[in-house]
Amino acid sequence: MPRFRLSEHETLLVVLTLLIKALLLLGGAIAYLWFQRQVGGPLGVWNRWDAPHYLDLAVFGYRATDAGDLFGPNGYRSVYPGDLPLYIVFYPLFPWLITGVNAVLDDPLVSAFVVSGVASLFVAPLMYRLVRQDEEPDVAMRAAWFLLIFPTAYFLHIGYTESLFLALVLGSFLAARTRHWVLAGLLGGLAALTRINGLVLLLALPAEAVTQWYEDPRVERRLRPEWLGIGLVAVGFGGYLLLNQVVYGDPLTFLQVQREHWFKQLAPPWEGIASAAGWLGDEKLENALLYGVTELTAVAIGLAGTVYAAFRFRPSWFAWMAGNWLLFTSTAFLLSVPRYTLTLFPIMVGMALLARDRWVLVALSLLSLAGFVYFAARFALGGWAF
Repeated sequence: MPRFRLSEHETLLVVLTLLIKALLLLGGAIAYLWFQRQVGGPLGVWNRWDAPHYLDLAVFGYRATDAGDLFGPNGYRSVYPGDLPLYIVFYPLFPWLITGVNAVLDDPLVSAFVVSGVASLFVAPLMYRLVRQDEEPDVAMRAAWFLLIFPTAYFLHIGYTESLFLALVLGSFLAARTRHWVLAGLLGGLAALTRINGLVLLLALPAEAVTQWYEDPRVERRLRPEWLGIGLVAVGFGGYLLLNQVVYGDPLTFLQVQREHWFKQLAPPWEGIASAAGWLGDEKLENALLYGVTELTAVAIGLAGTVYAAFRFRPSWFAWMAGNWLLFTSTAFLLSVPRYTLTLFPIMVGMALLARDRWVLVALSLLSLAGFVYFAARFALGGWAF
């Protein structure tokens, strides 16, 4: 098993994570006091868009029917009464963990922040440790830094799945890189219970296994039974399909709900990209920038990162980049790609390599921090921010 004792650099990254979290939550408290008194406390400014759906699932569970008359402990009420049958598209590990914490704290919103908060403390140290397998310490530190200040990294600290998912994915990659294959598959399976793109590990982990096979001396090359641990990723996704079957009587219900209510269905990448490009001509500048320019910029960054990964990084990293980029863009309606791009950790490593010069480091950091502050503030004040 890999060691879990933090190095000096990793401890610094935990402190940095806590500092960013504190500043973010302080900013949310200020937004609450000055502008948003109606949202239910300083944490309520972050309980928007997808976040309330996870709370509903944590309190009421997955249901095939919902008459809209459900009340939870302490008078908890759904933000959108009657919509619970639509929430099967949200994968279960995150709300299940909230349920467990809520059994102790009896406050779903605080419980969600505890789950995401604890998970967020693992993200930067795991990033550092993974990158250190192939790069120098300064590169690994810069990569973790860029991950923490990425323009959509505020999602690591609020009631969304990003911190849990990234911690599981980075842990899976690190376990595979250090040849702990059962652990890699277990963490990958949990990732596949958290987000659909956890399934991309079924491409990335075998790619890592093949790479290690080629790296071994010829006399040591052999099929290793521990590689079967990779199959646990599929087991995790199978658990999600089983949930669909148990609640709705059909393991593929989520596809129908995704298509009919959330307007998401598989389509060629150029169709999704064209949908975002269509916003560029919107008469409202805000829409053109958010749904057009920003989405297309994230798509372009992901594509550039994927090409770069093909030549510079391990095949498993390229598989992760390519699989995720195709998954993000292969939809008839492109949305939230800037948030999804946060999980493309090789991009941050590429930025770290680019920022060997101090002035490049400063410029990239200021640009990224400006995006972080703007989008986080927009989210806290009730605007759409992915």
